[in-house]
Amino acid sequence: MSDIRCFVAVDLPESMREDIGRVQRELALPGLRLVRPELVHVTLKFLGEVPESRVQKIAQALREIEASSFQAGVKGMGAFPGRSIRVVWLGLEGDFQGLYQKVEEALGPLGFKREERGFSPHVTIGRVGRPDGTISRQLAPKIEQFADLDLGRFTVNRFFLKKSTLTRGGPIYDNLEEYPLRDFK
Repeated sequence: MSDIRCFVAVDLPESMREDIGRVQRELALPGLRLVRPELVHVTLKFLGEVPESRVQKIAQALREIEASSFQAGVKGMGAFPGRSIRVVWLGLEGDFQGLYQKVEEALGPLGFKREERGFSPHVTIGRVGRPDGTISRQLAPKIEQFADLDLGRFTVNRFFLKKSTLTRGGPIYDNLEEYPLRDFK
């Protein structure tokens, strides 16, 4: 059996991805690899390389999550880690923290460790291949220009267990399973 590279995520609406593509075109710089808009998502938990034999156990644990749908928004732009930019992101509003906690609780018994750095809801829209002061100085004013960006609101009513296949042309994501969110009282 082989390993499958997996993660748990929320997808953004197609219309929002188009807006992200427009913003990315204004950010474009040599050295900044932009995430293709159709691949932009909210990662709740990266699972890494998982033996194929464990995927069904993971899927079953995620099926047991009881979480309500919620309103969310994409607002603001920033960068990790700061002076030497590695990642450009868009901020998120909404109860992503609550859904993240439920995913952590569901997968903890299967041996997946909690994130040491905690969870910061965001969508990655670009990565710097070789971080240095030059590209950071070029990116900083562009990021500042979009600090108050507001791409609107959407309803988070499902999340996914996804497979990631790395290729020379970039990653390919496939949905392994979809988990609808209902209203639990």
